[in-house]
Amino acid sequence: MELRILGVYISDRIKEAGEVQKVLTRYGCSIKTRLGLHEVSENKCATNGLLILELTGDLKECDKLENDLLGIKGIEVKKMTFNKQ
Repeated sequence: MELRILGVYISDRIKEAGEVQKVLTRYGCSIKTRLGLHEVSENKCATNGLLILELTGDLKECDKLENDLLGIKGIEVKKMTFNKQ
C-alpha cells in the first residue's frame, strides 16, 4: 500500500482558486486530508498559498488528480510517496 502526499503551491489564489477547487471537488473521494496554508494578518492576506493533500484510493485516480492540477497555470505540484506495509 502506498501513502501519497501532494504539496500544491498556488501562486495567485484569486486567479487560480476556482480552477483548483473544481479539480479538488472532482476528485474529492481521493482526498483523505486537505490542509490549506496562507499568510494572514490584520494588514495582509497573502495572494499565494499552499495546499497539503493526503490521497487515498485508486492510484490511477490519484495520478489523474495530480495531472489535472498540473494543467492549471500558476500551480506547482510536488509529490511524496511512502510504502506502507
